[in-house]
Amino acid sequence: MNKIIVYGIPNCDTIKKTLDWYKKKNITVEFVDYKKTGITKDKLAAWSKKVGYEILLNKKSTTWRSLSPETQQRITSEQAAIQLMQEYTSLIKRPVIEINGNILVGFNETNFSKQ
Repeated sequence: MNKIIVYGIPNCDTIKKTLDWYKKKNITVEFVDYKKTGITKDKLAAWSKKVGYEILLNKKSTTWRSLSPETQQRITSEQAAIQLMQEYTSLIKRPVIEINGNILVGFNETNFSKQ
């Protein structure tokens, strides 16, 4: 099995659920806390190319809702979204999982099992 990297923030319930799912399946994963380490523009761009920035940008989050309407309205391109997600990492939908050259976004047991 290829290396599995789970990106997120440790106090997120969805991240906890994801890590528990892998643990119950006895699958070892690497966890990257991008609140501590940050996330590069290149990494966000690579994910965006695979799944689209619209999938990565969590517009249902508390962080998104706390942004001014002007800021929200400026997010009309991949470049603008990436810049904002770099500044506010909690805007990145969780988890983002790199596995077998693919990107999975969000908790979905069916998709996890297919990898």
